Amino acid sequence: MRTLCLRGTMVSACLLLGACFWRESPQPDRAPSSDDVDYASVAIAWLSPAAPGDELDSLAGWTAPDGAQWLIASDKHGDRLRVFDGETGTPLRTFGGPGARPGEFRYPNGIVAIDTLLLVVERDNHRVQVLRLPDLLPLATFGENDLRSPYGIAVMPLAAGEYEVLVTDSYMTGLGFDITPPLSQLDARVKRFRMEVDGPYVGVRLQQVFGDTTAAGALRKVESIMVDAFNQRILIAEEDRSAGTALRAYTLGGAYSGRDVGFGTLRSQAEGIALWACADGSGYWIATDQFPDRSVFQVFDRRALTRVGAFASKQVANTDGIWLRQDASPAFPGGVLFAVHDDKAVAAFDWRVIARKLRLRASCDTQ
Repeated sequence: MRTLCLRGTMVSACLLLGACFWRESPQPDRAPSSDDVDYASVAIAWLSPAAPGDELDSLAGWTAPDGAQWLIASDKHGDRLRVFDGETGTPLRTFGGPGARPGEFRYPNGIVAIDTLLLVVERDNHRVQVLRLPDLLPLATFGENDLRSPYGIAVMPLAAGEYEVLVTDSYMTGLGFDITPPLSQLDARVKRFRMEVDGPYVGVRLQQVFGDTTAAGALRKVESIMVDAFNQRILIAEEDRSAGTALRAYTLGGAYSGRDVGFGTLRSQAEGIALWACADGSGYWIATDQFPDRSVFQVFDRRALTRVGAFASKQVANTDGIWLRQDASPAFPGGVLFAVHDDKAVAAFDWRVIARKLRLRASCDTQ
């Protein structure tokens, strides 16, 4: 058994406990295996038809005015979006194609839906594209002068028609742009924008860039990001195993809080993040550990950030994006977690099944 000695613990305590390692210690070089992780097996509700030519990455859900449940996925290989029926997994439509004009994409990655807006991060166009739902009408793009290699996105509503948008920027250096910059240059890993929307008008301005430059809090390889405004937190997935893959916990103001979620528990690569949230600030964080043979979804207490369990299905592997819907629907009265499977399909987990297997709350009204 390996024991984690937290920073500030006395050396003598480590000697007594034995086999300790420090927060800064890199994870081992051997390929991690899902066999090394304890998890509960959870059956999926459905798996969408596989599309071998796709390279699905991130997910966003949206409820149409007629009550239809949409699940929208970014397709990096096809430079397009794919829309599924969120109740059945049936493919509904595709949108877009390669290019830099409105409605076109180059390597679409992070995606988020809020109100009647869909925001799509395009790594190779170095921008975020804003579309109107349900017709997917292009409204605006932003970030072209500020983003270098954007990946993930999170949106926080501020007031009617006003939003704060956080975009992760995993820029690299070297001749092949494949080398992580030195710590001193990682101070702009996240860009904060203020977006105002009034009908067809979209106005966006850059407000802040941030990123810790210490060995403990730096963001070396980043993609997924999620905001918990109630608990004043931003969680950002650090994918670099050499530094220790985990979810870095930042404050809403953009400072590293000194805490990580899942360090030593997430073993392969921290990927998609989802939040099951109650109005009183309680709930659960779900973090994807992206094993090639089986994705393991680690669950943490929303407030304390401590681990409460994990689940997996042998039918879901190599997951990038996840998205959680708490609202009830005919197919999923207790909510649903969607997860990308091996770039080619999307799986649905019924929250009631997850909650029963892990002894979690099935709703915010239950304890």
